[in-house]
Amino acid sequence: MADPTTTVTPAGAADTAAGPKTMDAGKWANKRVYHRLVIYTAGIHLFAGFIILLFELGSRK
Repeated sequence: MADPTTTVTPAGAADTAAGPKTMDAGKWANKRVYHRLVIYTAGIHLFAGFIILLFELGSRK
């Protein structure tokens, strides 16, 4: 299994200042993690609010 901390770039491939364009362990991966964190947190809160709303409506006589 390849070591994920090392990347092999083909000869003649131009890398950017931040690293190779296909780099998955850098800033791009961190942005994806933060986006998922915000989406999952908002989704869980919306779902929990919906469940609480159902309980409130169900407890009324």
